[in-house]
Amino acid sequence: MGDVPPLAVLPVSVKNTIEKIDYYIVEHEKNARRFIKNIVPEKEQPTLKIQEINKFTKPEEISPMLNPCLEGFDVGVISDAGCPGIADPGARAVHYAHELGIKVIPLVGPSSILLAMMASGFNGQNFAFNGYLPIDKGERKAELKRLEKLSKDFDQSQLFIETPYRNNQMLQSLIENLNPQTRICVACDITLPSEYIKTAPASLWKKIKVDLHKRPTLFIIQG
Repeated sequence: MGDVPPLAVLPVSVKNTIEKIDYYIVEHEKNARRFIKNIVPEKEQPTLKIQEINKFTKPEEISPMLNPCLEGFDVGVISDAGCPGIADPGARAVHYAHELGIKVIPLVGPSSILLAMMASGFNGQNFAFNGYLPIDKGERKAELKRLEKLSKDFDQSQLFIETPYRNNQMLQSLIENLNPQTRICVACDITLPSEYIKTAPASLWKKIKVDLHKRPTLFIIQG
């Protein structure tokens, strides 16, 4: 999930799998090739057959990406960061794999969502990931109030993310719009040497100084 040695956060079984696979569906080819080179330096890059998938990829373009599976070859899905298929366009490829009767095998690896929940102290039996919240201040305030009410009424932890260069503004919005006793967890740079994870009521966050600018961050609230 960041610039750390892959095997510091991934099991050797992932390396062994990558050694055997030449076909990949990825978000960005350059990032995928760098990741593969880092985890299996001896693998010959020219042998890799890589196809890109993102939010702009048309549905009719995805199914053909899985043709190598139908021909007997394994195909790997690589996310730019985090966990493939979770808040990740690779989930669309997995959807079509099931439709085509292709066996899907998830590999063990870090998920920022689950790692943040593990470290938050919030309810890990009932939580929801909400992706990005509205940018408009009024709409964002309304959505935060809605999520805060959900978390209180159903004892449900509410997770969301923000574009990294707007993280500081997001934290300020939480402090200004949530009830003082509502707990906020900020989980930043997970698995990196600069990792920062802290949970405190909104009232206390007013006194905490932390710079989240351009740092991958997950926010969790629970009323």
